[in-house]
Amino acid sequence: MGQEIQCRLYYRNRTLAGKAYLETDYLLFRGEERLKVALKDLSAVRAEDGVLTIEFPGGPATLELGKAARTWAQKILHPPTRADKLGLKPGLVVRLAGEFEPAFMEELRGCAIRGTGKAEVVFFAAAATRDLARMSKLKSWLKPAGALWVVYPKGVAAIREIEVLEAGRAAGFTDTKVTRFSATHTALKFVVPLAKRDG
Repeated sequence: MGQEIQCRLYYRNRTLAGKAYLETDYLLFRGEERLKVALKDLSAVRAEDGVLTIEFPGGPATLELGKAARTWAQKILHPPTRADKLGLKPGLVVRLAGEFEPAFMEELRGCAIRGTGKAEVVFFAAAATRDLARMSKLKSWLKPAGALWVVYPKGVAAIREIEVLEAGRAAGFTDTKVTRFSATHTALKFVVPLAKRDG
């Protein structure tokens, strides 16, 4: 989710100043002390008058988040799905390059149309740096305002984020978003800059 905000934390009869971070799997507070709570361990979440209260083993804790309290509560209680994060919508025309996990293929069947012509979104599975040479060719698969998602394993020597970014820029793309694709993979979104689009 990647949200962060300066705030005060009330925890175990103490008031601490610092910064709170809302990530995909956990909520983290960094300040005079550190508190990290896995979202799966939360038993209750509520927002009232700018204060987010979370209950968990070892809790509860409250965070003064102001207007963000209600938004954070909604994101914790109703986290975006992978399809949401990737912008998958009914009727979207997509193309695939490379091998993808069965669960993702099932998600595509539920909302997207697999095509062979110009696509609105191309998903490219890159396992190693050498695979990134295909990005220039994949640009021809896209409609002018289309997006290329490069899906690659995280934390491996065979391919690093900086190499994906550099390959995308060398192919004429601009990177616009990064998101968690799965427990093992990251997805980076690229688009052709507006000034360089055909049509």
